[in-house]
Amino acid sequence: MVATAQRYSELHPNVRIDWHIRSLQSFADESIATLSANYDLLVIDHPSIGEAAAREIFIPLDKFLSEDFLQDQSNNSVGASHASYHIAGHQWALAIDAAAPVAASRPDILEANGVEEPATWDDMLELARAGLVAFAGLPLDCLMHWYSLCINEGQTPFTAAAAIVDPEVGMAALAAIKELTTICGESSLTRNPIAAYELMTTSNSYGYSPLAYGYSNYARVGYSITSRNLLRFGSPPNRLGKPLRTTLGGAGLAVSARCNGLTLDAALEYAQFVASGSVQTGLFTAGGGQPGYRGAWLDPENNRITQGFFMRTLATLDRAYVRPRHEHAIEFQIRATAVMDACLRSRLSPREALDALNELDRRLRLPGAHSGTS
Repeated sequence: MVATAQRYSELHPNVRIDWHIRSLQSFADESIATLSANYDLLVIDHPSIGEAAAREIFIPLDKFLSEDFLQDQSNNSVGASHASYHIAGHQWALAIDAAAPVAASRPDILEANGVEEPATWDDMLELARAGLVAFAGLPLDCLMHWYSLCINEGQTPFTAAAAIVDPEVGMAALAAIKELTTICGESSLTRNPIAAYELMTTSNSYGYSPLAYGYSNYARVGYSITSRNLLRFGSPPNRLGKPLRTTLGGAGLAVSARCNGLTLDAALEYAQFVASGSVQTGLFTAGGGQPGYRGAWLDPENNRITQGFFMRTLATLDRAYVRPRHEHAIEFQIRATAVMDACLRSRLSPREALDALNELDRRLRLPGAHSGTS
């Protein structure tokens, strides 16, 4: 984003764009209402879109951007990335970044240990028991993986009226995650995807990561410590005889409702600049970005510089599951992460954790539910 801001200002000397950085954790759970009161442009997570629409925090882009531009964005969506920012009849952000949990490996480490990249979940668990798996088991990420494993067990979360999922499905998925974190050790519970990839590229101890949001940088020469330590990304291992549907991540670029006049005009033009096919495929990706524009994922040069990252993971993103996006989705995510943490650390049984998740979801969806409900 810094690279796009610099280039845009070079082309429009009367406009200056300053980006302020927030942590990966605050990206997931910081209040967008507070941020939008202080910033004109925001990079956001799609579960916050329900809150944005209910409170009219962002500009509805479809009222200002051309139908042709938005149709091109839709046609070039990576999976449901573009649609994930559309709710209540409006497009509230542009999908400038696409991500989902994928697998990553160090082929040299696997070869040195006489093993192959695991094709199945059970093969992966054997690799974990051998101490070769770096799992990004941060409870927030495990919540995302729980959704995926529920789907793998046969039920899409939040589609039934009575509960998030049936008890046998939910507990089987929780048990699968807990088994993996137990094998990989308690340290895995403090590890987000970036920490897992740093561990894999700065040491020679780990050869595989089964599920973590992909970061193409770790497949680029010059980003990892040595070119020999590049990661090779691909689809997660199959489980129960079928591919996993991992949980969509990524990021959208939104324009705050506080914008008006010339500021609004500049913000809208810059947002189109960043999301455009040419910038996404060129400057955005070259600057270290992971584009949300499908054409950029199919681009031969982008795949060359990332050891095929985009082509090797595109199928996984295309089938990714979209999380709830209702007005209280972020609050659910924050509180559900605490429940997941308690379960993975054996402070709650899988059944107790599932009951807590269902009760939390029920309360937050009740009419009049509001942030801060205990």
